[in-house]
Amino acid sequence: MTGGEPYTLGLFDTADYPQTDVFLVYFSVVSPSSFENVKEKRVPKITHHCPKTPLLLVGTQIDLKDDPSTIEKLAKNKQKPITPETAEKLAHDLKAVKYVECSALTQKGLKNVSDEATLTALEPPEPKKSRRCLLL
Repeated sequence: MTGGEPYTLGLFDTADYPQTDVFLVYFSVVSPSSFENVKEKRVPKITHHCPKTPLLLVGTQIDLKDDPSTIEKLAKNKQKPITPETAEKLAHDLKAVKYVECSALTQKGLKNVSDEATLTALEPPEPKKSRRCLLL
């Protein structure tokens, strides 16, 4: 239920589904390689096949951001969990509608992800008009 109305979501694991209303692009906040994959592979594929379809950037496994053993493993490779600020910057750079986070383990943020996806599908953002300058 979003806004008191029931909706049915269909989730598909594909980047070239032509009738898609909104793409949810997931990455693990404790996997810098999955974060890099978003900008290097996944979003370019989506924008190639469905350039006008809105997307949400979703950080997963937020329950592990503060897990000592996860932090230690990342530190061994001179890495850290992806911060919300870093992910929000990427979302902005990729022209995503929004960045949201969740944890399947703790259920934290799952409803928000679902609500944001539903709202984006129901009320997609207005395409930004490009400003052009014509000199005569």
